[in-house]
Amino acid sequence: MSNSDALDIGKVSKESGLPASTLRYYEEKGLIKSNGRNGLRRLFPVNVLQRLALISLGRTAGLSLDEIGSMFTPQGPEINRELLISKADELDIKIKELTAMRDGLRHAAACQAPSHFECPTFLKLLRVAKKLKKSGQALEKKS
Repeated sequence: MSNSDALDIGKVSKESGLPASTLRYYEEKGLIKSNGRNGLRRLFPVNVLQRLALISLGRTAGLSLDEIGSMFTPQGPEINRELLISKADELDIKIKELTAMRDGLRHAAACQAPSHFECPTFLKLLRVAKKLKKSGQALEKKS
């Protein structure tokens, strides 16, 4: 690969929107690979931007870096369909919980009960909030 076929870390950072420190971390984790240097600046193949887009998509979907890394092979990405289905199922649950939270907040804002603690809908909102907190803590432990 010639230097004209490569992007330096600054260009990759600018194009991907990721700080150089994140790119170095991803390289340390084996998610991306530089192919040399131009002085002190790492050089990456042009296709690193596609790989970074996949990593970003995976992170947005709630995948850990290890889960994403397990899908990269020397031949290219090998999508773990079972893992994606599992994540989609988790998102369905989260969407339902967040929808209930949104609806509860709208109700609480308009509720005419003398006290919100007398309102069954508000009390349900509190239960949903507790459930969301627990599921959020479980997801943090996975990542």
